[in-house]
Amino acid sequence: MSVPVSPPPADDEAALPTPTPVAPRPRAPTAVIVLAALAVLATLWAAQAVILPVLLAVFFALVGNPLLRAMRRVFIPRFIGALLVISLGIAGAGALGLQLYGPASEWVQQAPKTLRALAPRLKAMTQPVHQANQAAESFARATEDRPPRRVQVVQIQDNASWRTIVATPKMLASVLAVVLLTFFFMVYGENLQRNAIAMLPDRQRRKLTVDIMQSIEREISRYVLTISIINTLLGAVFAGVLVWMGQPLQDALLWGTVVALLNFAPYVGPLIGVMLMLLMGFVSYDGNWPSAAWGPVVPAAVYLLLHTIEGQFVTPIVLGRRMAISPLMLILALMLFGWMWGIVGLLLAVPLIVCVKLVLARIEGFEGWARLLA
Repeated sequence: MSVPVSPPPADDEAALPTPTPVAPRPRAPTAVIVLAALAVLATLWAAQAVILPVLLAVFFALVGNPLLRAMRRVFIPRFIGALLVISLGIAGAGALGLQLYGPASEWVQQAPKTLRALAPRLKAMTQPVHQANQAAESFARATEDRPPRRVQVVQIQDNASWRTIVATPKMLASVLAVVLLTFFFMVYGENLQRNAIAMLPDRQRRKLTVDIMQSIEREISRYVLTISIINTLLGAVFAGVLVWMGQPLQDALLWGTVVALLNFAPYVGPLIGVMLMLLMGFVSYDGNWPSAAWGPVVPAAVYLLLHTIEGQFVTPIVLGRRMAISPLMLILALMLFGWMWGIVGLLLAVPLIVCVKLVLARIEGFEGWARLLA
């Protein structure tokens, strides 16, 4: 009786190795990530004199790259295109500064005199608060057992002129560094980016990095162009309202420009703008338009109305959900970058947090952090 024998396995089946499970990519502990983030923030704060010009130059180069590509389609070399873009930007800023220098200096000279004339009125408005403070101080002195100490008056020498003399060359050097770095990033940035991406080990990472860089450039350029147009229209409408209220054209252009520039810093800029418009109203419209009671408040009310329409309806509709940032995260970013870098940090906060959101959304395992920012 023969025993059935199973056929031997095929050579191909016998040669196939047993697949080994792919080990998951190790991830750094949360404590290491937090410490690395703190180290990066400390470096950004300590080296701001070097980092800020570089960041501003990269930002301006990202905004100008679409213009350079459009010029290359009409056979304008990148070198000539960068010279044209930077020259037009400097010329426009210089022409605007010369146009607004006269009314700005005149208003700065006029404002202290007018505020001194308004001092009795403001003092009468704050008289109840002053009386309450005096009563609290009297009560504190009456309940204090120790004898009152003499107040020591410390005289501080005014070194404002010396600080201005020292700071002016430093500021001019920073501006020159930003202009030169912007030019070099515009001309040589593509080659630098291409060579840096070529150093990555595999094709998948290179493709991911290219996608992230293209997304950042596209979204930042779109954001800056859109916000610039919206803020320019906001300033033009506000200047038109001031002309209708009787302001000279140059003064109206000055305040329209101030409104447009302040609107680049969300939340903080409009808050400063409302206070400036109140001050301008007390200086320019006290007792003139339309009545002594409401004239000083009208510019601030008009600005607040225009900003509310822009912030709640126009900008969200134009930009859409892709650029949406959580208001809480935006305020925290404004506080952080404003504390580290001052006014420049307030202007760069939104583009930087948008870049962080775009990068996190493309990296595996960090999608949740990107959703946290939205």
